[in-house]
Amino acid sequence: MRWPDHVIWWHVYPLGFVGAVPDGTSAKPRLGRLDGWLDHLVGLGCNGIALGPVFASETHGYDTVDHYRVDPRLGGEDDLQRLIDEASQKGIRVLFDGVFNHVGRSFAPFADVAARGEGSPYRKWFHPGLQTFEGHDRLVTLNHAEPEVADYVTDVMTHWLERGIDGWRLDAAYAVPPEFWRTVIDRVRARFPEAWFVGEVIHGDYANVVEQSGFDSVTQYELWKAIWSSLNDHNFFELAHALGRHDGMLETFTPLTFLGNHDVTRIASRLDDERQTAHALVVLLTIGGVPSIYAGDEFGFHGVKEEREGGDDAIRPAFPARPEETPGHGESLHRLHQELIGLRRRHPWLVHAHTTVDTLTNTALSYTVGHGTERLAVVLNLDEEPARVDLPDADWTCVAGEAAFSEKGVTVPPAGWAIAEP
Repeated sequence: MRWPDHVIWWHVYPLGFVGAVPDGTSAKPRLGRLDGWLDHLVGLGCNGIALGPVFASETHGYDTVDHYRVDPRLGGEDDLQRLIDEASQKGIRVLFDGVFNHVGRSFAPFADVAARGEGSPYRKWFHPGLQTFEGHDRLVTLNHAEPEVADYVTDVMTHWLERGIDGWRLDAAYAVPPEFWRTVIDRVRARFPEAWFVGEVIHGDYANVVEQSGFDSVTQYELWKAIWSSLNDHNFFELAHALGRHDGMLETFTPLTFLGNHDVTRIASRLDDERQTAHALVVLLTIGGVPSIYAGDEFGFHGVKEEREGGDDAIRPAFPARPEETPGHGESLHRLHQELIGLRRRHPWLVHAHTTVDTLTNTALSYTVGHGTERLAVVLNLDEEPARVDLPDADWTCVAGEAAFSEKGVTVPPAGWAIAEP
């Protein structure tokens, strides 16, 4: 198994996490605040830190102006290198967030085009109409048909891989032609064959995107939506359908699975019944895929994404200097994350596991996950009454949660869940 088969990411949005001001006017070395959280992610059971944007930008990090320079609100290259080195010493993989679909207007090549027009040597880096990304006037789209752009992105990726990172999350990957990614990734892999690439893809044929682009993985938004939607609607048929499609993806690649990230409403705010946060986490950590925990979700943070200026602030808050100062630290949801991530660590084959649904009603679901001769069983109940579900014949032993397992089936308590081994 390659290292990505063993990684569980702890996903951080650095500019928010360390309290950097969004307007970009305050330069201060803040990255050191993340050092004190590395032991927390290890204690949680994670072994990878997926960093949001760390490069110089105009405001929120996704309007990059220099891919080789650390955002001054976070510090300098020495600060970032120390974080990479300390993570490596603790056995923690590091994933960078690469924004290569678009740039901020202060990006030097674009500034040169703005000043010199057709006389700029960078004119071909941008589309004839200088198009912007999804209506955001400050985000100028790169021309991915221009070979010099591919050269630039290749150089940026290798520059930071040389400094010790392990892979790249590719922002807005869905908006970039897959042949561009294929060109760049093939070049980078020639030097860094162990590097891992995950594309941000929201809709569409994930497996086909992976095959054409050369990605190792993509963001599994389809499953993310099915998890919270099926819990809110008391409609496990939606989740069962999504799990079937998820199994199909696992035939081609290993998706990045998640309940939250820097772009979506926090899972604790998304669910109508917060008790079902446990059900969502059980699903995430018992199915195939590479799981990611969005920092703060382990403490039950709330936050609603709004479609307005500053609408991401609530889901990208500043964190205390030390984990033990965080509301929710050491409480039930935090402990549940540790318990379920620990269970997954004891069953590393889960990364490639396929799912078989055994009982399916609107409010009750039981399934087995397996890979080779290995198996686990999962039972979920959303009803306020006990639910009886079926599992394949085996001498099942409950290893997490609560349920009564017998030869006649399984009885799950109201709003309960359990995981069992044969």
